[in-house]
Amino acid sequence: MRPQSLFAIFGDIGALPGIGPRLKGLVARVAGPRIVDLLWTLPTGLVDRRHAPKVAEAVIGEIATVTVRIDAHEQPGAPRRPYRVICSDETGFLTLVFFHAKQDWLEKTYPVGETRVVSGRVDEFGGGRQMTHPDFTVPVVEADSIRTVHPVYPLTQGLTRTVMKRAVDGALDRAAALPEWADANLLAQRQWPGWSEALRRAHRPESAADLLPDSAARSRLAYDELLATQLALLLVRQRQRRLQGRALDGDGGLRAKISGALPYSLTGSQNAALAEIVRDMAAPARMARMLQGDVGSGKTVVALLAMAAAVEARGQAALMAPTEILARQHLETLRRLAAPAGLRVELLTGRLKGAGRKALTAEIEARSVDIVVGTHALFSEDVTFRDLALIVIDEQHRFGVQQRMALAGKGSGVDTLTMTATPIPRTLMLAAYGDIDTSKLTEKPAGRRPVDTRAMPLDRLDRVAAGIRRTIDSGAQAFWVCPLVDESDVLDVTAATARHAWLQERFGGPRSHAVELIHGRMKPAEKDAAMQRFIDNETAVLVATTVVEVGVDVPNASVMVVEHAERFGLAQLHQLRGRIGRGARKSSCVLLYEPPLGETARARIDVLRKTDDGFVIAEEDLRLRGGGEALGTRQSGMPAFRLARFPEHGDLLEIARTDARVALERDPELNGPRSEALRTLLYLFEREEGVRMLRSG
Repeated sequence: MRPQSLFAIFGDIGALPGIGPRLKGLVARVAGPRIVDLLWTLPTGLVDRRHAPKVAEAVIGEIATVTVRIDAHEQPGAPRRPYRVICSDETGFLTLVFFHAKQDWLEKTYPVGETRVVSGRVDEFGGGRQMTHPDFTVPVVEADSIRTVHPVYPLTQGLTRTVMKRAVDGALDRAAALPEWADANLLAQRQWPGWSEALRRAHRPESAADLLPDSAARSRLAYDELLATQLALLLVRQRQRRLQGRALDGDGGLRAKISGALPYSLTGSQNAALAEIVRDMAAPARMARMLQGDVGSGKTVVALLAMAAAVEARGQAALMAPTEILARQHLETLRRLAAPAGLRVELLTGRLKGAGRKALTAEIEARSVDIVVGTHALFSEDVTFRDLALIVIDEQHRFGVQQRMALAGKGSGVDTLTMTATPIPRTLMLAAYGDIDTSKLTEKPAGRRPVDTRAMPLDRLDRVAAGIRRTIDSGAQAFWVCPLVDESDVLDVTAATARHAWLQERFGGPRSHAVELIHGRMKPAEKDAAMQRFIDNETAVLVATTVVEVGVDVPNASVMVVEHAERFGLAQLHQLRGRIGRGARKSSCVLLYEPPLGETARARIDVLRKTDDGFVIAEEDLRLRGGGEALGTRQSGMPAFRLARFPEHGDLLEIARTDARVALERDPELNGPRSEALRTLLYLFEREEGVRMLRSG
């Protein structure tokens, strides 16, 4: 149960003073629905209102806080004209300008003959000084309340700076003092404040330096989040190591038959990864290993040989894919490769129903099936394995923890191998997974052809289309990827729907020159059908959003066009490029961009042109965009860090990892003097799975 000291900040933001139902929705859109979400929404900038010049000394274009006498009100003489309040001090006049403001409110706020302190940006109009919609207006006795540094928070339409700051201040008032979880020596060495003080200082910056990731307050808060994450990961890992596994020690016969029939030799890293996996499987503890492999590095072969090892030990294996189309591709590949060993591989998805499903599940239960490939249907209640020994999870971030556990629960002491085609930088790997065992495939299998990567401005669109015409006339196929589904007023980018129509005009006609559209808003069945037509070479050009990014294998596709490439992340562009170069044809990737390119976008495209090493690209992506954006946290399965930033806080991650390990070595059950504070920390950052691991023993 969450400690009582945290109850106040885990309440609804609607409980804060002055945040009614309408404002609650606006604040939630920016920060989140709970008070604690406001605490984690740090200022993105600041406005210094301490500059208090005379009217004549105020610098045009800058923020000033001036003390003026209200001289007169000038009502607009015509519709759409502004309302003006004339003010002055001993050095000159200042006009306050208001559009669509209510006269009674203005007369009450700016009474003629009285003195007010106003703060806002000073502009020049018609030879005089003016301030349009002052940010703050207070009586002279309250001047000190605005002559200070004001934090700048993210806003949305209808949400003012004043309301957002009021909400944050209310959240800070509810943040109780908590027991200290950080090591005293570390606090002294880094000169960090306590948690409550760090939170206050982070939300009330005094200078631009206070906004930097390495400021004392922000570093302290980032460390707290990292410590909570590392502690939870180690507790989960500690629990996993206690779970009884089983030793799967096959004789190697099936593996030898599969390897001997391959038209190529395994790469050095494939052999090394397989050796690590087989060693883990032969140990009595449960295996929990991740296989990281770049696009086309040969993960499927390694996974098949691991599953063959499980079958050698009289067990069964399952491979779970995130979509039916990927599951079918795995089925075709595995059946072909497993045939020399006589292994039976079957597919189980949600589409299989009735007598066919009943017959297959009966055969799985009878152990007539060695390897079952499927989607989430694998963990349905009616699926029972005779002896499930190994599960392989492809693109593991696409499945929730509960789904993975449900599948593992269909066997006794089941080993787990997860696979990802998204290379993860070491820093983010530690942040997301801690000490999980990892195998990497760093080489390309023989036969993978390099992809010629070129960057072109969008004004060469017709030239690119002519190249696509030559491609499809030769019998090959092409991907054309756009960043949006429909036209947007916000982003000036060509939507997939508009580009699809544009290409249809040029390539319509014969069926072999058909152009098809696929995007994430389509129904799964429609999307799968469209993708299957492209795989079957019924479609020449597939216009798509990034739904084609991972896993789809179309050997006949030799061209990838990415429109508005400057809006994509490096790792994402690399994943898209990996969809081609899988067949015998020479392949090309064309990155279309809108000039002028910014410095980061140019660096991103340059990296992509120079290397096809996904691990190098992932590290560069982290350096260029930071951990919040690199890989795309939603797509890569990375946890959402609210306070820690990468690579800026990479050094703190190492310290937090060491601190968490030492804490658990000294007190594995967290029952010692520091335990209350560390448990509070886990709940504060919602890493309760660590506490659950403690309770489950």
